[in-house]
Amino acid sequence: QVQLVESGGGLVQAGGSLRLSCAASGRTFIRYQMGWFRQAPGKERELVAAISRSGGSTFYADSVKGRFAISRDNAKNTMYLQINSLKPEDTAVYFCAADSSLRVVGTFKQYEYWGQGTQVTVSS
Repeated sequence: QVQLVESGGGLVQAGGSLRLSCAASGRTFIRYQMGWFRQAPGKERELVAAISRSGGSTFYADSVKGRFAISRDNAKNTMYLQINSLKPEDTAVYFCAADSSLRVVGTFKQYEYWGQGTQVTVSS
C-alpha cells in the first residue's frame, strides 16, 4: 500500500507556472506507475499525465501537451508535474495516483491509490 500527498497548488495568473509535487510513503514507490489527474467543477476527472516506473515512458493528454511535464525521482519517492503557460481552463483540483498494474502508461484511468488533491486556480 502507498499513501500519496500532493502539494504545490495555488492561485496563479494566466501565463504563469506551478510545480506540483506528490510525495509517496513507503519504500516501494518504484513498483508503481504514477499519474496526475484533474477535476474541474461539474466535470469528470481527467488523466492529464502519467509516467512509468522508471520514468522512461510518459503520457500526456492532448489538452496539456507542450505545457505540462511529468517527472519522478524514485530516490525521493516523489513525482512532479511542471505546469507552464497556465490557462484559466486549467483550474481544477489536481490529484496524483499510483497503480501497480503492468498496463501501458496512459491507457487506463482506474488507479489503485489516490492522494487528496491540491487546488490550482488560474485567474485571467
